[in-house]
Amino acid sequence: MPNVAVLGAGSWGTALAKLLADQRHPTMLWARNHALADAIDAARINATYLPGYGLPSTLRATSDLGEALSGAELVLFVVPTHGIRDVLVRALPHVPKGATIVSAIKGIEEGSLMLVSQIFEQVVPKSEHARLTYLGGPSFAKEVAAQMPTAVSIAGRDEFHVNRVRDWISTDRFRAYTTEDVVGVEVGGALKNVIAIAVGVADGMGFGHNSRAGLITRGLAEINRVAIALGANPLTIAGLSGMGDLVLTCTGDLSRNRTVGVRLGRGEKLEDILGSTTMVAEGVRTAHSASELATKLGIDMPITNEVYRMLYEKKQPKDVLLTLMSRPLRPERE
Repeated sequence: MPNVAVLGAGSWGTALAKLLADQRHPTMLWARNHALADAIDAARINATYLPGYGLPSTLRATSDLGEALSGAELVLFVVPTHGIRDVLVRALPHVPKGATIVSAIKGIEEGSLMLVSQIFEQVVPKSEHARLTYLGGPSFAKEVAAQMPTAVSIAGRDEFHVNRVRDWISTDRFRAYTTEDVVGVEVGGALKNVIAIAVGVADGMGFGHNSRAGLITRGLAEINRVAIALGANPLTIAGLSGMGDLVLTCTGDLSRNRTVGVRLGRGEKLEDILGSTTMVAEGVRTAHSASELATKLGIDMPITNEVYRMLYEKKQPKDVLLTLMSRPLRPERE
């Protein structure tokens, strides 16, 4: 069994570490916080981010990057987008030669407007890019931890490493499909969080299934425009990392981004919502980056832009609705 290192002890990182450790892969889970690592090791549970799910004896936790990565053949990065560059720079000297690297992060970096894959390709030496792979698709951490059937996608430009991840991570409850379309998987995974906030707002305001379906579908159109502009295959956006992840995040009660939207729609303030949880809702930061990216690419993204205005310019949800419903009528496929 290959040795595994999972960097990031939030709910998703812990769920992936548990998934691999349950298969008897010797797994090290790295937590930035020393106290959290000690607590996980002592109690065999991550009570902060994934309570209720015991961790197997094949999993150990540490706050030491060198210890976590020693001898690893599979390395998963599962930290928030705004922290990945720092962790990646610190971790790279410790990543064993030949190890396959997986990013399970969904977002767009503020400032640079880079997809996570572009950050990896900028920081990791070009000679090592074949080792880079990216995990996407509809996958709530708690449901993976509970061993509920899940299907995801693994993207990468080197068939050996993509298939390696597929074979090592798949079980009879967790099925991985492969694709070479890194950009499509990355775009779908990042932008669906912004659309989920919009859907949550509509739900919080008491609107029905018509509103939800309309926002999901028109949101998918926005995602597809960006994907095509960046060179992705539009069929990817119709798959697990596009439509699949979008539907899950926009409709599931476990969605952090939808929950932020619901609470905004009910009249709560963003700062109060974010201050009440230790979980990261990537869509809040991504809305800013995505709106800037749309301007840079010259792409029409009305839902994304209105979510940005609601989050950062304090535009009221009812005014967002009025703006979206009052836009000039147009052919659907434009």
